[in-house]
Amino acid sequence: MFKNYRSVVALLLFFAGMLNYLDRAALSVMAPLVKKDLHIDDAQMGILFSCFFIGYCLFCFLGGWAADRFGPRRVFGWAAAVWSLFCGATALAGNFTHLLIMRVLFGIGEGPMGTTTNKSISNWFPRKETGRAVGFTNAGQPLGAAVAAPIVGLVGLHFGWRLSFVAIALLGFVWLGFWLWLFRDKPEDHPRVSDAERHLIKAHRPATRIAEAGTRPAGIWRYVFSLPVLGVAAAFFCFNYIQFFFLSWLPSYLTDYQHLDIKSMSLIGILPWLGATAGFIGGGLISDAIYRRTGNFLLSRKLVIFAGLAVAGVSVMFTAWTDNIIFAVALITLASVFAYMTPQACWSLLQDIVPAERIGTAGGFVHLLANLAGILSPAITGFLIQFGGGYSSAFLLASALALTGIAMLALFVRQQSVIRLRALA
Repeated sequence: MFKNYRSVVALLLFFAGMLNYLDRAALSVMAPLVKKDLHIDDAQMGILFSCFFIGYCLFCFLGGWAADRFGPRRVFGWAAAVWSLFCGATALAGNFTHLLIMRVLFGIGEGPMGTTTNKSISNWFPRKETGRAVGFTNAGQPLGAAVAAPIVGLVGLHFGWRLSFVAIALLGFVWLGFWLWLFRDKPEDHPRVSDAERHLIKAHRPATRIAEAGTRPAGIWRYVFSLPVLGVAAAFFCFNYIQFFFLSWLPSYLTDYQHLDIKSMSLIGILPWLGATAGFIGGGLISDAIYRRTGNFLLSRKLVIFAGLAVAGVSVMFTAWTDNIIFAVALITLASVFAYMTPQACWSLLQDIVPAERIGTAGGFVHLLANLAGILSPAITGFLIQFGGGYSSAFLLASALALTGIAMLALFVRQQSVIRLRALA
């Protein structure tokens, strides 16, 4: 993968994911300072974490549809401008209501990221490289969360939490300039792509058989409401519940429950996200390796999802029963490694199920359903911490959902159902 011009595309998408999670995690890292400054309790903080996903979920779907219609270059450009603007504007918030509005608008800007990234990969990478491409480009996301802990935490301690949001916003506008300069919707449109690379990508794009046959795929709703697509969405939802539980509440868990100060939390909080980065990259490499060995694309992706969610679920369950900081961080890091093997397998699986002409819209619908977990997970966790069984009950619920994701994928995504869906074309 890391040769020719598509490596530049992979790096652009990698840094986009890194920035997305850097600015998304900033509020979690700054939560102790923001709660004190704006007089916000845990339940309100959970609502703030969740309200980001109101705009985000809607624009997951609309962003995917727009990427199919207008191309990923234009959609990602507008999205980056909006999310950077409102990330910076978070510094102006003076109370809970102001922060709520900024988070919703910020979520609208970030909504198209996942589906537009997947559309870009579908356009730019041959089928045999999709696992590695999705794994590498998405590895920037947990790495951004890892960087957020020390950078945002230390900037906030020395200069105040407001300045950290302004600094991240400026980084977003810098990325936007490189994106518009270096990226085009397809390799056929880019003058720097060699004829050999252009031919390789065009001949081996995921789901290109429909376009090559000169036919049109069935209507989009036949795909998005099919059992295989809903099965992928269910597995993705269960992964996301764990992801957004960690992303929103891990810093508070380390400071409130494990009694670390912000400086120690900022350093120890890196470990789970470094593990997640390894899981993203490793999951893509493993799934591609299984595919090369078996020739079965469906099996190679499902095995990675099964293993990832199973180990993550068990690790999260045991975290609920330990008060030891070393064991807790080790279990959370292990859960992150395996949990983050699953999303790139979900994206790759979707590219094999749905034809290229529908991948943006179908991917947007899957991302919408999956990111409903972003609305539910932070808010439910906040209420459990304040009114329920505390952090232990929150960990047990996340564990149960991981195992549910395995069952849903096994029931809905089967070889015969995928073959019938392909026949719609």
